[in-house]
Amino acid sequence: MVTRHGFPLVGYSHSMLRSHAHRPATGSRRSRRVGAVVRWPVGVGIVAWRYLWRTTVTHRIEEPGDDSDLPKPLPAEVCDDRVQHVEDGHGDLLHRTYSVRIGGGERTPEQLLMLLAADPNAWSPSGMAVFRRTRGTDGAMTVGDEFLIRLPGPWDGPVRVVGSGPRHFRLATLDGHLEAGQIEFRTEEAGEDVRFVVESWARPGDRLSHLLYDQVLIAKEVQLVMWTHACLRAARLAGGRPRGGLTVRTRRLRVDGDGTPTTRSGDTDRTDSPGQV
Repeated sequence: MVTRHGFPLVGYSHSMLRSHAHRPATGSRRSRRVGAVVRWPVGVGIVAWRYLWRTTVTHRIEEPGDDSDLPKPLPAEVCDDRVQHVEDGHGDLLHRTYSVRIGGGERTPEQLLMLLAADPNAWSPSGMAVFRRTRGTDGAMTVGDEFLIRLPGPWDGPVRVVGSGPRHFRLATLDGHLEAGQIEFRTEEAGEDVRFVVESWARPGDRLSHLLYDQVLIAKEVQLVMWTHACLRAARLAGGRPRGGLTVRTRRLRVDGDGTPTTRSGDTDRTDSPGQV
């Protein structure tokens, strides 16, 4: 069985995914919400500490979004009623891209991606994100595999691998996650260098998450520090060094309650507002 995009559903049938439709990866939705709030002060402290000691320049670009920022629809074969789609969320959609160009590395894009997929805890920031596999076999990212990602901020929750290839893998949030959407990790050629990219499309998963994310702005910074740190770890795994610092692009798309974008492509000018920290 394969998805409409050609990704094999190794070891999982659609009926198997459906059979777990009402079984959370671990713990109840309420317990995960409470746990995230309790760990919130820890996340704030980690963010402050990492900002204090980081020396790599980060170029930040923020601009309005449009309907081109919506993620591609997920294949029906990887969906069940546990998947939290973007339209299931609350508030604005943030389309964020974190990238690093790696110079002098020893790995091809495919080799680097294989390392990243084999053990996400080898490159996720220790103390901030721990990947706990709840379905599937260690050593790869196979479509249908599931993880519970333990985080100090309001993003703790289960995810499912919904896409995988030689240069990428993509995760979708599941019921109980504090975000609704998708995130992709990929490698690509950049001249003689390799580029590592983390790209996410997400809205807060419920009203509490919406409050924490949009009113307590440190939530956004926790996420930024976490994934830019992952970029630096990926460069180290590649045996190279960041070339030109890190780049973070954020596009905010306002959507109606049902997830319909209020701005269409062409209605806004894409003007960069670069900054660096």
